[in-house]
Amino acid sequence: MSGDCFWLTDGQFARLEPHLPKDTRGKPRVDDRRVISGIVHVLKSGGRWIDAPPEYGPRKTLYNRFVRWA
Repeated sequence: MSGDCFWLTDGQFARLEPHLPKDTRGKPRVDDRRVISGIVHVLKSGGRWIDAPPEYGPRKTLYNRFVRWA
């Protein structure tokens, strides 16, 4: 993992986790902590979704979750 990436702490994610969907169908969800960290990284850096570091997973997933949750 790159040192310049943003990662949620255990405490931060513990506060968010109860609000995440639990009863999803279809394909298994990508790691929520990784995706949320990626979304925050893109928003803080002011960059484009396509420029998100690969450590956060599929860039399309970051964008789709942000749009769905916004």
